[in-house]
Amino acid sequence: MNTQTIQYEYAPGHFKASEPTVYRPGMLEEGEMILNMGPQHPSTHGVLRFEVVTNGEIIVDVVPHLGYLHRCFEKHAQSLPFNQTIPFVDRLDYLAAMNSEHAFVMGVEKMLGIQNDIPKRTEYIRVLVAELNRIAAHFVGIGTYALDIGAYTPFLWLMRDREHIQRLLEWVSGARMLYNYIWVGGLFYDLPVGFEERCREFITYLKPKLVELQQIVIDNEIFIKRTANVGVLPLPVAINYGCTGPMLRGSGLRYDLRRVDGYSVYPELDFDIPIGEGKVGTVGDCWDRNNVRVLECHESIRIVEQCLDQLLGDHKRTRDYDPQAVVPKKIRPKAMDFYARAESAKGELGFFFRTDGKSDVPVRCKARSCCFHNLSVISEISKGAMLADLVAIIGSIDVVMGEVDR
Repeated sequence: MNTQTIQYEYAPGHFKASEPTVYRPGMLEEGEMILNMGPQHPSTHGVLRFEVVTNGEIIVDVVPHLGYLHRCFEKHAQSLPFNQTIPFVDRLDYLAAMNSEHAFVMGVEKMLGIQNDIPKRTEYIRVLVAELNRIAAHFVGIGTYALDIGAYTPFLWLMRDREHIQRLLEWVSGARMLYNYIWVGGLFYDLPVGFEERCREFITYLKPKLVELQQIVIDNEIFIKRTANVGVLPLPVAINYGCTGPMLRGSGLRYDLRRVDGYSVYPELDFDIPIGEGKVGTVGDCWDRNNVRVLECHESIRIVEQCLDQLLGDHKRTRDYDPQAVVPKKIRPKAMDFYARAESAKGELGFFFRTDGKSDVPVRCKARSCCFHNLSVISEISKGAMLADLVAIIGSIDVVMGEVDR
């Protein structure tokens, strides 16, 4: 074997060919200029570049450039059995891995036809950990957003409280962020002894902290001035771009897959769907989107409390409960095309599967990323805004690039 083979040869034109800009100097009007934001800018997580055309301080157009964090998820999923793909699902929206696992696993279970065989205790545990993870994901979104526009203290407070959730989930699964806990047909393991009581203590601690968050961030006059009437996303535009989650609900549509599809045990739980109402500005502005996330944390707490009631009541721990009782030894669905979806922390996370009926490896596995669709609307809601408001608009979308650039 020749070890001296040149794998890459430098040529001056490589970078220009790999990173073209949509706009060229000759396309600009008088007074316009092209600015690059990123890929190192803090609000873009270091892996997203924005090509910004401005006229003075007014934004003419914004073009997002992707490709700095390609995770090859779909290629991995088409090379591995379904159950071995779950750790890669965790790495899509790594801030809400439980929610991503839940969506993927429910899709495979429906293809196998075992969705009605899952024990109720398993379903309540899945919803419990998913809602805890949803709160943790929103805490990062709200905290980093406050940080983006100059509020440092709330970020530290939210990271502190998120850490309590991370420790609870680590106690459950053994991993801090990437869990591989929700399995096809069940769970990796039952909840640790004493988990329900510890979780209830945490909820009691967290409730006043959310009230504090509402006062110091959402109702803060400076925060309102920076976010109200900024980055307004009209409802028809949100629908046409396929926006989901807090982005869509912030524009006034009460659409949540936990209610629309009624999967798992969500139909048995009592919770509301917050929407943007334009209380301090225009419906669908940055403030509305952020407010919806805070209100969703309150609703997730309600769901967690109801799950804990069930897990300590009708579906309490018993000696004969086996969280892996329905886990199939070989996952080999019939030949079909199938799409499954669920409400992740950022919106609709969907998986399209194509199977041949002969293998436990899918022929095709396509991830429908809510972050990708939400990010695609950035140009529409940024035109005409001030350049200083662009960071506020980007932050209000709350994207995780692991899911965008999957």
